[in-house]
Amino acid sequence: MKTLQTLLCTLALVLTAQFAQAQTAAADTKVKTKTSGETLKIKTSAVCDMCKARLEKSLAYEKGVQSAVLDVSSQVLTVTYRADKTSADKLRAAVQQTGYDADAKPADERAYTRLPDCCKKTNEVH
Repeated sequence: MKTLQTLLCTLALVLTAQFAQAQTAAADTKVKTKTSGETLKIKTSAVCDMCKARLEKSLAYEKGVQSAVLDVSSQVLTVTYRADKTSADKLRAAVQQTGYDADAKPADERAYTRLPDCCKKTNEVH
């Protein structure tokens, strides 16, 4: 009788562990599909690697941004973000608040004056 009880308890534990693991895998799948984002390309006035570091770091702090990469030679900032957390206009505003032009919108004047001289628009691209 004790052997039968032990066998049933062991079987119940094994089945419980199997179902718990299956539910965890299903939850992981939901997270992956929920985090897929949209991509936005913004033409900036960035001219050097310091600009690249400054813009990428600044956008990393914006809500909903998954990644931000600036191609210095083309001056295009590629941002991957979650549309349910932020918008393209908010991201352009963040670029402006960092001191750089965002597409046709000019940089925030106060932020622009705080940029190092090598990052100013008057400096040629290097």
